[in-house]
Amino acid sequence: MEESGYESVLCVKPDVHVYRIPPRATNRGYRAAEWQLDQPSWSGRLRITAKGQMAYIKLEDRTSGELFAQAPVDQFPGTAVESVTDSSRYFVIRIEDGNGRRAFIGIGFGDRGDAFDFNVALQDHFKWVKQQCEFAKQAQNPDQGPKLDLGFKEGQTIKLNIANMKKKEGAAGNPRARPASTGGLSLLPPPPGGKTSTLIPPPGEQLAVGGSLTQPAVAPSSDQLPARPSPAQAGSNSDLSTIFPHVTSGKELPRLGQRKEGEALLSWPVFGA
Repeated sequence: MEESGYESVLCVKPDVHVYRIPPRATNRGYRAAEWQLDQPSWSGRLRITAKGQMAYIKLEDRTSGELFAQAPVDQFPGTAVESVTDSSRYFVIRIEDGNGRRAFIGIGFGDRGDAFDFNVALQDHFKWVKQQCEFAKQAQNPDQGPKLDLGFKEGQTIKLNIANMKKKEGAAGNPRARPASTGGLSLLPPPPGGKTSTLIPPPGEQLAVGGSLTQPAVAPSSDQLPARPSPAQAGSNSDLSTIFPHVTSGKELPRLGQRKEGEALLSWPVFGA
């Protein structure tokens, strides 16, 4: 994996303390209780940066940002960064001056949350480095990756429920039959509360009413139309019988919607369209 050319900031903590630590006599690990915690050698800001696979712990001045010491970290956990055995707020880091000289110093945080963020920032970075290395290997050798085997193993069987499958196919293949029409003109039922409309057939066609055919009314010809009265005759009520032969002279025309009992309605001729 090639090292990228830019540097990214992983974590910044404004308050960190540096301590001189005694040399470790045994392999039991470092203990913060052996340090002079009330007399830190230096205090300032800590910044973790990353450039490619490498991470760098930089101790800088709070005001000017001048670099006090730097610890390059190539893996975590490792010898570059170690935790103490008696506290979660203190660590031992290995600093380098660029000329090959190295030294181990102790650092500590006043807040446990800052120590947790310091630890997690290093863990996340090297977890990302590990994933990038695995992706690079898979890209170089794509055939060496794990393959998904979907074949049946020796002696392996499966069970199919054919009865349910036939039942579903039979239900899907036999849709519900619609009732056949009884013949003739099929009309939709009227809406609730509405009135049925009367169909007027075109001229020359027959209409089925109650199972029997009725002959449509034929418009009278010009010879059968009554003669148009003159203006003088139109003003006289006595000559209404000439225009309307169904009305007797001297009687009032019945009002619409009113008739006497036993009296038939007027029969008006139906004119064709």
